[in-house]
Amino acid sequence: MNRVYNFSAGPSMLPLSVLEKAAKEMTDYNGSGMSVMEMSHRSPVYEAIITAAEKNLRILMSIPENYKVLFLQGGATTQFSAVPLNLMNKNKKADYIVSGQFSKKAAQEAERYGEVNVIASSKDKNFTYVPYVDKFSPDADYVHICFNNTIFGTKYNYIPDTGNIPLVADMSSCILSEPFDVSRFALIYAGAQKNMAPAGLTVVIVREDLIGNARPETPVMLNYKIQAENNSMYNTPPCYPIYIAGLVFEWLLMIGGLEAMNKINEKKAAILYNYLDNSKLFKATAQKEFRSIMNVCFITGDEELDKKFCSEAKKAGLENIKGHRSVGGMRASIYNAMPTEGVESLVSFMEKFESEYKPV
Repeated sequence: MNRVYNFSAGPSMLPLSVLEKAAKEMTDYNGSGMSVMEMSHRSPVYEAIITAAEKNLRILMSIPENYKVLFLQGGATTQFSAVPLNLMNKNKKADYIVSGQFSKKAAQEAERYGEVNVIASSKDKNFTYVPYVDKFSPDADYVHICFNNTIFGTKYNYIPDTGNIPLVADMSSCILSEPFDVSRFALIYAGAQKNMAPAGLTVVIVREDLIGNARPETPVMLNYKIQAENNSMYNTPPCYPIYIAGLVFEWLLMIGGLEAMNKINEKKAAILYNYLDNSKLFKATAQKEFRSIMNVCFITGDEELDKKFCSEAKKAGLENIKGHRSVGGMRASIYNAMPTEGVESLVSFMEKFESEYKPV
């Protein structure tokens, strides 16, 4: 089997054991005589799949009982609209902290529905840090943050204390990477294609008291109340990605849950950052105290050398190492499914590359 180490920011690697189990069950799931791709989402066999997936996610994240878990479609980007449509309903105002491209896009989309206050931004230093904020608009309907910034490789090192104002977090690129106190957030949403499942599934975890006040113009598919009342099956859900997510949740529980996963992730990130901090050729771009353990961004300082590195890395079986087109350089996305050996292989390749192309 010729598997590469896939450092893509998403869709990204899935655990090999999950892929192997899915392959084994591809044509006959659990003796049903059919693939999960083929079965009715209304059937008892599929109902068991989605029910187990929710149960295990609740266990993994210690989700309180007064939160609903929704398995939706449309990617995290659709939630840029769904959040204000469901939550920007009292004062039609919201605070946004812009720490990267996706929080910026979320703020721009929310402007369609009300007043958006960008109360802090790290654009001044090209999003290499996360702003610290402890003051919020008293009449804001909610505060929105992006907890981990995939493109710039930064992450919140604190949870903003918004008091009675609901805190909303896009956790697309860090969900399930470490334990979080869900009760500190009013709503968490995440595209699944980085740490949970194939593209096509979005998970929303929302406190029940925020459900049921959607604006009149809210499309039926974006209304949390309708989705909650129908157990995420108002229409046909993304059945197969939910099934894969369920397998990933089982895998995480098997290895010891999010505390065990976090230890592995911290170790992987330390291997790569320690090398970068001692390299004479490569340099990490994010400020140390805000470094993501999921997305590691780095440069050589020479665009042509960056291109050469990415090209040669690909030949060495290190795929999708190129940085986002908006920032350039390199980015190693080392999500949960990336084995430690993959990071070690990357560092070994970087050492070799540096020995051959080190500055004079």
